[in-house]
Amino acid sequence: QVHLVESGGGLVQTGGSLRLSCAASDRTFSNYAMGWFRQAPGKEREFVSVISDSGENTYFLDSVEGRFTVSRDNVQNTVYLQMNSLKPEDTAVYYCAASRFGSGTHFVEDDMDYWGKGTLVAVSL
Repeated sequence: QVHLVESGGGLVQTGGSLRLSCAASDRTFSNYAMGWFRQAPGKEREFVSVISDSGENTYFLDSVEGRFTVSRDNVQNTVYLQMNSLKPEDTAVYYCAASRFGSGTHFVEDDMDYWGKGTLVAVSL
């Protein structure tokens, strides 16, 4: 069982930046690809980004490509989502997830094995 805890959410103005962190409890963290998903009010949860187990491969939702970056520290068992040039449409609860598919080429919720409880990001006009 991998326990995931997100942090770093908050209220930010349009154009601002936030860095989300997701800390994992398990030393097998480096065996998992790590995904970020988000759920905006009244909408379904959607894929945002994924990073492979080694950190070599990353993928992004088209609408965040070039604004968000993802990285991981396999010593600290933590994955990060750096969000720049934030827009009101980025407002959502952000979740991290761990996938046994370490290559990082699986982007759907069903391929994620463990989930955090989420952290709220709110972007004001």
